[in-house]
Amino acid sequence: MDIIQIALDIARSEGGYVNDPADPGGPTNRGVTLGTLRRLRLDLNGDGRSDMADLHALTLEQAADVFLRDYYRRPQIDRLPETLQAQVFDMQVNAGAQAVRILQKLLVRMGFACAADGRIGAQTVQQAFAAAAAAPDHLADAYGVARRNFYYALADARPSLRKFARRSEGGKGGWITRAEGFFAPRYHLTEAQHRERTAKWA
Repeated sequence: MDIIQIALDIARSEGGYVNDPADPGGPTNRGVTLGTLRRLRLDLNGDGRSDMADLHALTLEQAADVFLRDYYRRPQIDRLPETLQAQVFDMQVNAGAQAVRILQKLLVRMGFACAADGRIGAQTVQQAFAAAAAAPDHLADAYGVARRNFYYALADARPSLRKFARRSEGGKGGWITRAEGFFAPRYHLTEAQHRERTAKWA
């Protein structure tokens, strides 16, 4: 697994500068928020501040470096079974600690005791490897489906976020296609199934 390439792919998929009022993360560029720049004290133009100018100046490679350092190594995703790492990493960039909570709740449903605290500790690592050994051909797919279900449930609860799960014409939104990009096509929803799942949304 080429984790550097995965980080670059994540940064590329995040797109350029966005400041969507519905996004709780605020202004972002390549998926990196202004808050993250300030927390990391990244001063890209050397003016002594971490501000909007730095956010606009952020390159693809710099964004990937932020993701590797702050969303892959710091939360210790590299300790998980390799089959899970890419999509847990992608979800960590997109939703923070929810990425790990989704995994932990999945492990519990599979019968592996685990606290859903959003942190990768010894118990989570042990149980993730146990689950990977028990279901080597299914764990990654199961995580991807659980991630997709999380997005749908989030959009159920927060109408302002539905545009990220369903396009204006009713097709799959970015959240859903992003999740489905990491697991087997046989578990993808058809367009009809997606429309049925979202039919109750206004």
